[in-house]
Amino acid sequence: MTKLAAFVASSGLVLTTFASPATAAVYTPKHEAGRCAIRGHCGSKSFFGSQLPCVDNGLAKEPDDKLREQLVSLCGPKWAEGPVCCDAEQVDALRSNLKTANQIISTCPACKDNFFNLFCTFTCSPDQSLFINVTKTMEKNGKTMVTELDQLISEEYGTGFYDSCKDVKFGPTNSRAMDLIGGGAKNYTQLLAFLGQERFGGSPFQINFPTSYGDLRMHPLPMKPKKCNDEDPSFRCACIDCPAVCPELPAVEEAGSCHVGALPCLSFASILTYGLLVFACVAAVVGRSLWIRHTRRRTERLRLLTDAAPSDDEDEGDLTENPAMLDRPQNAYVVNTWCDTAFSRLGHTAARFPALTISGATLVVLVLSLGWFHFELEKDPARLWVSPTSAAAQEKQFFDDNFGPFYRSEKIFLVNDLNDSGPAPVLSYDTLTWWMDVEASIRKLRGPKYGSRLQDLCLKPTGDACVVQSVSAYFQDDPSFVDPRGWKDQLRSCANSPVECRPEYGQPLEPNMILGGYAESGDPADATAMTVTWVLNNYPEGSSGEARAMDWEEAMKNRLLALQDEARERGLRLSFSTEISLEQELNKSTNTDAKIIVISYIIMFLYASIALGSTTLSLRDLLRNPAISLVESKFTLGVVGIVIVLMSITASIGLFSWFGLKATLIIVDVIPFIVLAVGVDNIFLIVHEFERVNISHPDDVVEVRIARALGRMGPSILFSAVTETVCFALGAFVGMPAVRNFAVYAAGAVFINALLQVTMFVSVLTLNQIRVEDSRADCFPAARYYDAPAETLLQRFIRKTYAPALLGKKTKAVVVAVFLGLFAAAVALLPAVELGLDQRVAIPDDSYLIPYFNDLYDYFDAGPPVYFVTREFNATERSQQQKICSRFTTCEQLSLTNILEQERKREEVSYIASPTAGWIDDFFQWLNPDNEKCCVERRKPCFWRREPEWNITLAGMPEGDEFVHYLTKFLNAPTNEDCPLAGRASYGSAVVVDEDRRTIKASHFRTMHSPLRSQEDFIHAYASARRIANEISTSTGLDVFPYSVFYIFFDQYASIVSLTATLLGSAVGIVFVVSTLLLGSPLTAAVVTITVVMAVTDIIGAMALMGVSLNAVSLVNLIICVGIAVEFCAHIARAYTFPSRTFLERAKNRFRGRDARAWTALANVGGSVFSGITVTKVLGVAVLAFTRSKIFEIYYFRVWVALVVSAASHALVFLPVALSVLGGEGYVDPESESPGGLEQDLASRRYRALVPEGDLSDDDEEEEDE
Repeated sequence: MTKLAAFVASSGLVLTTFASPATAAVYTPKHEAGRCAIRGHCGSKSFFGSQLPCVDNGLAKEPDDKLREQLVSLCGPKWAEGPVCCDAEQVDALRSNLKTANQIISTCPACKDNFFNLFCTFTCSPDQSLFINVTKTMEKNGKTMVTELDQLISEEYGTGFYDSCKDVKFGPTNSRAMDLIGGGAKNYTQLLAFLGQERFGGSPFQINFPTSYGDLRMHPLPMKPKKCNDEDPSFRCACIDCPAVCPELPAVEEAGSCHVGALPCLSFASILTYGLLVFACVAAVVGRSLWIRHTRRRTERLRLLTDAAPSDDEDEGDLTENPAMLDRPQNAYVVNTWCDTAFSRLGHTAARFPALTISGATLVVLVLSLGWFHFELEKDPARLWVSPTSAAAQEKQFFDDNFGPFYRSEKIFLVNDLNDSGPAPVLSYDTLTWWMDVEASIRKLRGPKYGSRLQDLCLKPTGDACVVQSVSAYFQDDPSFVDPRGWKDQLRSCANSPVECRPEYGQPLEPNMILGGYAESGDPADATAMTVTWVLNNYPEGSSGEARAMDWEEAMKNRLLALQDEARERGLRLSFSTEISLEQELNKSTNTDAKIIVISYIIMFLYASIALGSTTLSLRDLLRNPAISLVESKFTLGVVGIVIVLMSITASIGLFSWFGLKATLIIVDVIPFIVLAVGVDNIFLIVHEFERVNISHPDDVVEVRIARALGRMGPSILFSAVTETVCFALGAFVGMPAVRNFAVYAAGAVFINALLQVTMFVSVLTLNQIRVEDSRADCFPAARYYDAPAETLLQRFIRKTYAPALLGKKTKAVVVAVFLGLFAAAVALLPAVELGLDQRVAIPDDSYLIPYFNDLYDYFDAGPPVYFVTREFNATERSQQQKICSRFTTCEQLSLTNILEQERKREEVSYIASPTAGWIDDFFQWLNPDNEKCCVERRKPCFWRREPEWNITLAGMPEGDEFVHYLTKFLNAPTNEDCPLAGRASYGSAVVVDEDRRTIKASHFRTMHSPLRSQEDFIHAYASARRIANEISTSTGLDVFPYSVFYIFFDQYASIVSLTATLLGSAVGIVFVVSTLLLGSPLTAAVVTITVVMAVTDIIGAMALMGVSLNAVSLVNLIICVGIAVEFCAHIARAYTFPSRTFLERAKNRFRGRDARAWTALANVGGSVFSGITVTKVLGVAVLAFTRSKIFEIYYFRVWVALVVSAASHALVFLPVALSVLGGEGYVDPESESPGGLEQDLASRRYRALVPEGDLSDDDEEEEDE
């Protein structure tokens, strides 16, 4: 495209602001109207140089008819009369050189007219001597050639000229026309200076543009420029090239824009509501206190008047029975009775036939585990995190099927930031020459398997040149062109005018695409980072082309890894990414953390063995008789508990592998932790309850005691198992395969684990109890020892200290106030939870991609391309053409390209930063007969002398079969210097023509996003693109969708907030339904549900504080949190609803009604919840703190820490208080109520056995303060 810069050769225009006016007019002595300054061609400076004009201060002459016709056809009707200062040779040269510029700016009539008028006036004006003064000449072959001159242009015309052209777009290169015709000029003086600067390929002589001139005879011609929104519609430009004529788009209301001051509305409402509630409560307490004081004074006055004193003979009505027992539940709940009976029978069967139960369970697990032979891991990120039925996945498939897969890119950053003094310029003479050698070696690089080279695989839009975006292109990719002293000047020159330093593939290379870190100084030579991008063709998945590309990329990766050491030796840092890098790093084995999993299981096993043994082993007994530890040890139970967890995991994975459900590394890594944390809990509950039954019913056979224990704890296990399984299974409704499969595997493992615990573990517990009663040692059952059970310190602390203190009136008020305050704070923090999953988190900490992503966000100042795709669009009809065009007067104001251009002008909202490449506008411009070398048939322009003629109203444009014919021709026409509008390079793969149906099956309109530097930017850019596509579809009626290579991973965030609310709401609803069914009290179920909601809300609030963003991973974690929070609460709630008679008796005179049942629940199962649920989860989660995977540390460790703290505190602190205030009715516990005196005798026996000597005085303790 050298003609683009050379078109000024015929006229020789060069204008600059800083030139000094000449003091003498030697070559142009006369300055008057009707007199010339230059005329004709006198030769060139060199053999390859352009023609220079001759000095001629003579009078203007009337042209002949042929010259007049040429001049009028080129410069317009105003040249139809009067003398001129040019000849036919000059006009022919002017026409030839203006053709390239015409292709670039012809879409804007005002810009074209100003441009052509400037050159026509300069070349042929009869008054040249009034505004041109020749200052330097050269003699050659007896002729005087002009080598320098001054020209006067008015500021009005120069400014108007620039303003009319500054927003014109050149579609094929997706850039501003000013970058091509004006070298990226920022004002009219820079534009004029670029057009005429003497240089190779540009103007052959120098022309200065003085701001003032000493010769008063000279002055600018009074030319009036056309405006892009000119009053004359024939010069008015389209919206895309002239913002002044564009319709105003409606304002975009951003999500979350509601604020009260600096606070989001939700946060403000939460804080205000809590503040008002606290104020109301304080006012009520103060008012009640004043009223009580007033009432007491009045009562005292009445006593003095009546002298009422009780008689010594009066019966004071002393209670003969514990008041708590007077309020105990009297009715049975049929569902609980059924569950109790069912679990009792199940426990009795498992205890009676332990060998059969254990072998049967093992056989079932083995059969399910055979599915491991069908086990497959899914490693493709696109298949892991994107639902195949989602809009983004289907749109990607449509794009790939019609336009081919998106390009493969290999990118590096070279940064100078290793110095102690801080970042420094990355470029130097040595660095430039070294890097050019590196690029040369990469061009020679071959894939180890297929031997392919870069030249075989790279994208070549215009011929044989590969697309390589590198600073080397500014030096023609040749070290010999790097001047040791002048390389900085050349760099600055190319950065200021990229069109002058284009790489081989022809696209001007903006400095922000290859340099970074110089924003403060604005000098590209100060850039602290440079980036290079190699663009490769992409191929269908599984094709040989893809295999060859991946093979070469593997060689490229190895070369760049070695290159990092070379760069370090030079004091530089190199980071990089290849197309295969991300998937490889995501699937690195370092993410599995196998050691962490093993350690967590060992710790849990040790804790289970010790803690389970402590249920029947006190420190006093151990000191008295150390041999008892061998009998009471639960080592075997601990081992079996861990084995059952592993069996449930293998069975679940095997089961779903049978059905072809692919696993992921997350499943392999995370499910062992979840099942371990959930599965061990029930073991503690069963063992603890069984020990109580051993105390209360020591004379029953083991099978009956097992049946009683499972009958009591079975419904609680059912409660927690059902809610956990269903909550986990809700994750299956998330479209992303990684999340869905994880949820299904986890739900299956938890459910199978619960089944094995109430069958296989119960059988093992039976065998263990038989061993204990025979006083045989654990692991060495042949040895016999002494047996002596006792109440644990934890159980005694909860019964005597914690529960009474918690249920005091003042304590309850404080608890409610604190937990409601935490809930309000969590709600206030909800808007602060960010969306996204940073790629740097998903890969190992030691990955070479971490520095690359850091550099990408810090130094790369360009955004990814975005395509707006049309489906099934009948562009053969004029009305449909008008819906997508923008450069013609009859295009719809809210056409596709007009809307995109308007959105570009509000980049902060739309995230659209570059002009749109619209194929239909360039196609119609390609048909323009003025572009003689574009559309040619029979050696003439296609639309030459066409009726109606080609015009900007679309009246003469093709339709129907003719449209398809010329469009096919356009898409196949080679893009070159003669015709840069030709469509092969820019649109060859952008339009899919269905010739049989005479329609456009698919087409895309390309633009660019603004630089995206965070997950928030990517999410907003995707949302904005969706919004824009919807608006285009609404406005035009076309089927339009946006596509960019990253959209497929961010589609989840378009609905993740509503999906989170829906799934959590569904989980909470299920909790309420299951709670109501199994507890028999909607009121108690509501308290449990509210507690779970508060706990989960606090977890979400903690996510905001801990920097955990909301994404598919954290969404599944939140669903898991609901299930596990229910597990914490379920046993307390059930013990409250079905209170144990023996524990209720021991409440004595201290509590009644709800308080008594709340105390009973804590005393009965509080210890089990703490030691069996809380501590097990703390141990399981604590191990994750040592993980090497960032995603584990952030999205599992942090969230689960918040879960354990929140769920445990709500279950052991808030829930008992809430139940004591708002709990529903209670029911008879079938396992605690027996007819006749036998139950009383057993309860008394349990009381004496459970409570140590000297600890029977609960009723003698001081009454609690009012």
